Amino acid sequence: MVELSDGQPRAPADDTCCAPTRPAGGPVAAVAAPHHRGARSTRGQVLIPAGGFAMGDAFAEGYTADGELPVHGVRLSSYLIDTTAVTNAQFATFVKATGYVTDAERFGSSAVFHLVANRPDVIGQVAQAPWWLDVRGACWRRPEGGDSTVGDRQNHPVVHVSWHDGGAYCDWAGKRLPTEAEWERAARGGLEGRRFAWGDELAPGGRWMCNIWQGTFPAHNTRADGFLTTSPVSQYRPNGFGLSNTAGNVWEWCGDWFDAGYYARSAATDPRGPDVGTAKVMRGGSYLCHDSYCHRYRIAARSSNTPESSSANLGFRCANDG
Repeated sequence: MVELSDGQPRAPADDTCCAPTRPAGGPVAAVAAPHHRGARSTRGQVLIPAGGFAMGDAFAEGYTADGELPVHGVRLSSYLIDTTAVTNAQFATFVKATGYVTDAERFGSSAVFHLVANRPDVIGQVAQAPWWLDVRGACWRRPEGGDSTVGDRQNHPVVHVSWHDGGAYCDWAGKRLPTEAEWERAARGGLEGRRFAWGDELAPGGRWMCNIWQGTFPAHNTRADGFLTTSPVSQYRPNGFGLSNTAGNVWEWCGDWFDAGYYARSAATDPRGPDVGTAKVMRGGSYLCHDSYCHRYRIAARSSNTPESSSANLGFRCANDG
């Protein structure tokens, strides 16, 4: 358990601290809107040329249960990937065109950070991570529940989207979710064996390069980087491949099933993850990451969640075959 009174960690970080899993046995969701498959589109994407890279944690400083080791060579065919996470404006266009209803909307609630949650709509608290509150009505349109809105956050990443929701958007947009290997290579921006897309130092020269937590987690955020929750998708300098915000801001869904032991048996060419699983890979960290409790904002860091889960710090970007 983590006490909110002083914000000091009481136990090693687990996946719950990143984005809570929707409890099993919840209300039965209505049948989802059918997927609308659009013509292939490469709008907003950059080409990552075919090539190899060293995948994994070169510093061996990740959490053992996350399976960031061993570092292993991977060769990828050329592919394309969005330069930014999908925005609220883009997702709104998709919903208007298709009538799609997200998992959070169908379940009737989603996870919101305690400092911004609409308190009258709080249903419960996540026991292992009490900064996460289950909020009635929270969804991509109403990120904090209640009468919150994305009206002034059109260029922020869409959140409260499940893996299913991300896949539905990709189908409509003529794209797909990236594989985990594709995500890591693109996120590195050509820098192999480094902690971040800009090097090994978190804030070179005192300059914040990503949107993560500053202060005492989870009680007080100094907002030294300017943000309490999400930032615009292009807020920080892009990496060497032209991708923005591959560390912090929001977690991003990948197409792969998660398995902590997968790296030891991963295919050397175009790996696509295990054939089966119970949780999908998330990458990149979020605005809630802080090194006192969870340092999964490193490029090699991995996490996971069930495909129907959603939270206020979980989004996605799209990819495409080259």
